Amino acid sequence: MLSHKTLSDDFIIEETFPIRHDWTREEVSALFALPLPELMFKAQSAHRIYFDPTKIQVSTLLSIKSGGCPEDCAYCPQSAGHEEKIKADRLMAVDKVLEKAREAKAEGATRFCMGAAWRSPKDHDLETVCAMIEGVKDLGLETCVTLGMLNLEQTLKLKKAGLDYYNHNLDTSEEHYEKIISTRTYQDRLDTLAFVRDAGIKVCCGGILGMNEQEADRASMIRSLANLPKHPESVPINLLIRVKGTPLEDAETIDPLDFVRTIAVTRIVMPQSYVRLAAGRTEMSPEMQTLCYLAGVNSIFLGQRLLTCPNPEKSSDLTLFNKLGLQIADKMVEASA
Repeated sequence: MLSHKTLSDDFIIEETFPIRHDWTREEVSALFALPLPELMFKAQSAHRIYFDPTKIQVSTLLSIKSGGCPEDCAYCPQSAGHEEKIKADRLMAVDKVLEKAREAKAEGATRFCMGAAWRSPKDHDLETVCAMIEGVKDLGLETCVTLGMLNLEQTLKLKKAGLDYYNHNLDTSEEHYEKIISTRTYQDRLDTLAFVRDAGIKVCCGGILGMNEQEADRASMIRSLANLPKHPESVPINLLIRVKGTPLEDAETIDPLDFVRTIAVTRIVMPQSYVRLAAGRTEMSPEMQTLCYLAGVNSIFLGQRLLTCPNPEKSSDLTLFNKLGLQIADKMVEASA
């Protein structure tokens, strides 16, 4: 059991934030129902136990193969089945990827993430991706890839190449999932996560908010993440980018404070995880992003694009960091009490 003491000698609060994998629906829903000041205080308390709240880890995400994906994810412009779609291209050459990785490192990134629009990788493509991983590792960066579903053999090849993280999001709750994707099941996602975890690769897994889900769906998704055998080391929380030609182009906009609540609950139930403010930051005001940082976000993507979608300019991020007194972490650190 961990103890947290904050504020001043005259006002000391003790709060416990044990690492749990047995959260109930009722418990997670009760966190969502807290008055916002109380919820934020709990989230900040949990954050301070395990992390320096003034440090932000920075990653860069590159699309190494865009478009032509056979999946029908309702949020994704890379699906080949949508009315308007991104033209399929070939897998990038290794030297071009390493050039982008060098640029990312120079910008302050500590992790370089590579994404390919596949249902699952073909073996010959996986060999090329493994060469990318080895090259990025040689530059002194952590590596992450998202390639779709994996089998055990593919996972072990990625581990041998030195992969640090594998991204494979749950996207939403199991209950809402069938309204978003029909070409793979929730269990398919859980199976890939199990292969990755069992191979000793760190897991990057989160979801997307604003896909016409309810608060109960957000609570259910977070519960599913927190009740995995091991918490994902990195939890990206995305705000839906409503792209023209996708089934969710007219999705109802999520209330900013509902988004912030989801961040805070994520921090409380998975206090050792990096919580990343991922896609959709171009749709967020500086004030909304500030509340997210106060709610426990300690990681972002830096760079002008996230796969095929826009991302804020580095200068705007640095300006906000300066106003808030936040600093880019010079390296990844393990969460510690």
